[in-house]
Amino acid sequence: MAQGFSLKDQLFNAEKTRYLAGLFADSKPDFDAATFEALVMSRLPELELKERMAWIAECLQQTVPGRLSEVAPVILRALPPPLDPDKTDDDFGDFIFAPLGDWVVSVGLEDPERALDVFEEITQRFSMEWAIRPFLNRWPDLVMARMQDWCGHDSYHVRRLVSEGTRPRLPWGQSVGLQLTDTLPLLDKLHDDSTRYVTRSVANHLNDITKKDPGLVLDRLQSWHSDGRQNSDELGWMTSHTLRGLVKAGHPDAMKMLGYDPDADVAATVDLNGDARIGEALDFSVALQGVAAQPVLVDYIIHFQRPGGKTSAKVHKLKQAVLKDGALRLDKRHKLKADATTFKLVPGTHRLEVQVNGKIRAGVDFDLLE
Repeated sequence: MAQGFSLKDQLFNAEKTRYLAGLFADSKPDFDAATFEALVMSRLPELELKERMAWIAECLQQTVPGRLSEVAPVILRALPPPLDPDKTDDDFGDFIFAPLGDWVVSVGLEDPERALDVFEEITQRFSMEWAIRPFLNRWPDLVMARMQDWCGHDSYHVRRLVSEGTRPRLPWGQSVGLQLTDTLPLLDKLHDDSTRYVTRSVANHLNDITKKDPGLVLDRLQSWHSDGRQNSDELGWMTSHTLRGLVKAGHPDAMKMLGYDPDADVAATVDLNGDARIGEALDFSVALQGVAAQPVLVDYIIHFQRPGGKTSAKVHKLKQAVLKDGALRLDKRHKLKADATTFKLVPGTHRLEVQVNGKIRAGVDFDLLE
């Protein structure tokens, strides 16, 4: 990513604001586009990303006042054509439409049927996964009933909203009061979807559930494999993506479902190649020995020193392979960034461990130097 890149400035800026103003000017002849643009830009530069969404929604509400019954027709007329229905993935839409969801929440929480109709249209231009969650909390039965219908919707964006909008741990999303089992009937309908955009969401949803109830997820995946409704390769990908958190944690039943024996007789050694310095890299080699043709899933764990004497472990993928001749050698160069904004490296004693099929097989301490 280029230095100085700003996601908030890319997604919400004067050009995007002008585009949105033009759509509403076409929808409502007396919409004051110039006033709206000036109002938005009076505060936009000082705001963070989510704050910009809320501010644009507030500006829309000021410029087009009224209840949802009054503004819904204006919103629907302003929408551009739906996203390309021939795509199957990587088509999230334009973030400038996200504030429309905040606007609907603000003026339509007590008008849920109409709000869901509007969300059904907006989400085909930009996902309403965040905006629908206040309605799930206020009107859970009504929203869940609508979602049952949406599972069969022609637009894969609407189908994805069912899974993504109900996720237990949706990033940026308001928490919802659903039980973990409440959404399983929806996921049962969606798991055999023909689009990766939907199946990825289903897998992410299940991965959220694994944080609380791994057994529930493993049982559901097993039932889907038995049903045989989804393409076997796609379901295999979904299974792997779903269980990624459990794999990092070394969960034995997750390993078995993916075809890796946690009790396999595999020996490992790890050797460091040179010093490890902040701003450079940790170079190491891993040697495995075991039964020929044994499948192995190899991760490595670095236990980082943290300020105040605490440690923090981070699990990284290394290799999925088989011990073709009963042995395997792997070399890795792990970059030790000095300028990372999310994780500051601290010099001192660290530890490197090798995890094979969910079990720690080898480890070595090393000094991280400045």
